Amino acid sequence: MSKRHLILIDFPWMRDKDPRVPLGHASLLATLSQNSDLVCHSFVRPINDKDEFCVDQVWNEIHSLIYANKGTGIDIAIGAYVWAEDVIQNLLPRIRSHLPLGRIILGGPQISYSSYGLERLYPEADVFIRGYGEIALLALTSTNGQEVIEGVHYAGDYDENKQTIVDLDILPSPFLSGIIPLHNRKFIRWESQRGCPFSCSFCQHKEAGAKLRKREFCAGRIFSEIDLFCEHNIEEIAVLDPIFNASSQSIAILNRFRDNGFCGRLSLQCRAEMITEEFVQLVKGMNVKLEFGLQTIHLSEGKVVRRQNNMKKVQQNLSLVAAEGIEFEISVIFGLPTQTLSSFTETVDWCLSSGVNTIKAFPLMLLRGTELEERKSEWGLVESTDSMPVVLSSSTYSLADWKAMAKLSEALKETEGNHPKEVGKLVLFSQKMEIKMPRFRPNGIPLVSETISNKGEQSTYVG
Repeated sequence: MSKRHLILIDFPWMRDKDPRVPLGHASLLATLSQNSDLVCHSFVRPINDKDEFCVDQVWNEIHSLIYANKGTGIDIAIGAYVWAEDVIQNLLPRIRSHLPLGRIILGGPQISYSSYGLERLYPEADVFIRGYGEIALLALTSTNGQEVIEGVHYAGDYDENKQTIVDLDILPSPFLSGIIPLHNRKFIRWESQRGCPFSCSFCQHKEAGAKLRKREFCAGRIFSEIDLFCEHNIEEIAVLDPIFNASSQSIAILNRFRDNGFCGRLSLQCRAEMITEEFVQLVKGMNVKLEFGLQTIHLSEGKVVRRQNNMKKVQQNLSLVAAEGIEFEISVIFGLPTQTLSSFTETVDWCLSSGVNTIKAFPLMLLRGTELEERKSEWGLVESTDSMPVVLSSSTYSLADWKAMAKLSEALKETEGNHPKEVGKLVLFSQKMEIKMPRFRPNGIPLVSETISNKGEQSTYVG
């Protein structure tokens, strides 16, 4: 039997310390390696590399791979993310014209959270995978036919709009299998669970975990990976779990690191209300940074996005964390439905009073397929018109209000680690700031504008 070839394409948004192969891409590679009749060509190009990313150069490399394997069965699979949407739309017609027989397979969030009409969005594609793609892609690349695979939609067929079903216990580890080499590696991203038990209407994590038989990887895999990290003296681990302390294994995981004498740094995304005394006592002797996604302090704003915080519990637990000297940061969102400039300023003021050294404020984005995206007209949410649109105005805040909130975000970025204690001082400082949108989206591809002018009449972002 002749071998089939797969070109697995990924355009990640990466940071300087990230491994060359992103964790999700590596997980796909580890699973695909189980097919001995498949030759997988990994193609990873960080889209936010402003010095090196070029669409035409990317196409030339893809074309060379297709040409080099001419005469063999070739599929091309692409992970579709919001930040790469324009690039993918640019490449698909070129790929189609040079791949008359091979299949174009699309997966990733832009596919997983689209309902009906994928063929209209991506007319060149042959196959779509909704949900976690490891097992579905393995099944697809093991056949040339159109076998029924849960979560897989073939262009032109009736679309059942289903997500894949994945058993996390059978997925091979990209670390234990050596797909992500750890020799001389100082920083990694890691996961011990997938999906989220909560249902915030602006977030895609909820649906991502809807079809999981279990959300957590098995203890055997997790502990073996931890042992391996410690053996290689990894210095920093960013844990990608949406809510680390929602896991039934969170305490056991931390104890495993401690038992191994791990001296590196752990970054953990946590829910403030779920912090316990046991958890605090365990992490206070470790090099840990806790990241709390608060989003807003206002019950009315939280209610419309299904993110209602128990602020009494939040305040109590953050005080406990601060009292023990544990490093933590808080992230909030500006541009929420029913939000105003005044209410956002009050949220920032509350955060300043919590004892936190780092507050991050992000603009609201209406991610494809989320409840908030589907209901945006109810609050008059108006988006920008660039490649990664953000909400710029609503029935409760104007574009001018949004700019003021965005400037507060810039001021928070500028003063990380040393925020003013009074929100009034931060507001005064923010008035001098320039809004730099590349912080929130790729800067390696052409955009409508690099900054939003301080003068409203020059803004090009009104949708």
